[in-house]
Amino acid sequence: MAPVVITESLTHVYNSEVVALRDFNLVIEAGVTGLVGANGAGKTTFLRILLGLVHPTSGKVSVLGHDAIADPLAVRAQVGYMPENNCLPKDQTAADFVAYTAEMAGLTADARRRASETLFLVGLEEERFRFLGDFSTGMAQRVKLAQAIVHGPELVLLDEPASGLDPTGREQMLEIIRRLGSFGINVIFSSHLLGDIEQTCDAVVMIDGGHLIRSGPVSNVGLTSVVVVDVLGDARTLANSLTASGIDAAVLTDHRLSFTIAADEDYDLLRDAAAKLDIGIFRMAPISLTLEDEFLVIARKGES
Repeated sequence: MAPVVITESLTHVYNSEVVALRDFNLVIEAGVTGLVGANGAGKTTFLRILLGLVHPTSGKVSVLGHDAIADPLAVRAQVGYMPENNCLPKDQTAADFVAYTAEMAGLTADARRRASETLFLVGLEEERFRFLGDFSTGMAQRVKLAQAIVHGPELVLLDEPASGLDPTGREQMLEIIRRLGSFGINVIFSSHLLGDIEQTCDAVVMIDGGHLIRSGPVSNVGLTSVVVVDVLGDARTLANSLTASGIDAAVLTDHRLSFTIAADEDYDLLRDAAAKLDIGIFRMAPISLTLEDEFLVIARKGES
């Protein structure tokens, strides 16, 4: 299948000084993709650019084969969007509101039927005739998801869909997102909780400070050949020595570092570097990093 999103040197700067995105070169394949990063990393700006709501300062972006800058209406005809902020009218029922959004998307005679089916899909079949002003946070999130998918889009963009939910509500929302993927709907959803991405997505895009730091299948993104070392001394000094020797090392805390193993000889380089610097090693263990671990490692490298 053709890629869902392609960007080339995508950059966006607010007010000529705040860099939201810098030089994004990215390909997002079909499936469920997580967009992860801290608050303010540029996730929402990226989603708005995909929708054509924000024009980038420079670069190119294609969504489902359409130029999102030159032809945003063609993109929006095939895309659903669930915003993070509260945007629901309190004086309408869920059924009326979702039917209205279906009509806005081009459905006419089938709008109310599709609204009922979609609300059933997100678990609101019994609440669909209640006013939205009476809905809990979890129920409101489901309504926002329903309006994003009621017209049968090829791609849905979900901005922090599990935000503000309790653990049970978060798990239910993630399960609905997984079901969307099984229905053949492409999903890109942003989150600052990497655990949500790890259990839900096929692929992940990591953003830190407006920079694209890693992308690819979830199963391939983790650094599997990594050793964590606890030292009696300054971890940064040892990490700098390893980096100078060609080893990919990162400081985790003042007395802990991690390094990527490319060959067995790298252990010898670690031993020799520690001996030369008179730094003791009291624990060393190979690990398989989670997405959260890896994100912290990469972000710290960027700061050092």
